[in-house]
Amino acid sequence: MNKTKEDHQKTLVLLDTHALIHRAFHALPPLTSPAGEPVGAVYGVANVILKIIKEMQPDYIAAAFDRPEPTFRHKAYKEYKAQRAEAPDDLIRQFDTVRSLCEAFGIHIYDKAGYEADDIIGTLTARATKADSALHIVIASGDLDMLQLVEDDRVVVFTMRKGIADTIIYDEHAVQERF
Repeated sequence: MNKTKEDHQKTLVLLDTHALIHRAFHALPPLTSPAGEPVGAVYGVANVILKIIKEMQPDYIAAAFDRPEPTFRHKAYKEYKAQRAEAPDDLIRQFDTVRSLCEAFGIHIYDKAGYEADDIIGTLTARATKADSALHIVIASGDLDMLQLVEDDRVVVFTMRKGIADTIIYDEHAVQERF
């Protein structure tokens, strides 16, 4: 029996945009626009989004972004991410361009001062699973911390193994197999 659009399981894709930008930036060679602006991460994120749209045909897609303000974690623990190296200027310069890319795709953007994209994705996932028990949720991220949100095959994580083209989807079984 063929499923129609009305009776198929709806899919929501949540983009952990900050993690995808970092992954693309480090996976691809430095690319620049004709004006000399760095665009390697933008190119990589665009390819990931196009792959998701083509292969998953999601009904809904949203992007979560980090904001520059300190988060509640920084306020609770002054040394939070203190050991992390400063992000290169060529990476930072691409965040706004990726935001514009998401807007051009018609992707709804979520961000909130004091919270990271991870927090927003966790909240959206919790709310979506409560609001629609049949909704299939795909979290696209380069951050394996997102695996803690995996639930059976209902909430899965789409991530890159190598570069940006070699991808894997982690459902509960794949998480157990890996760890």
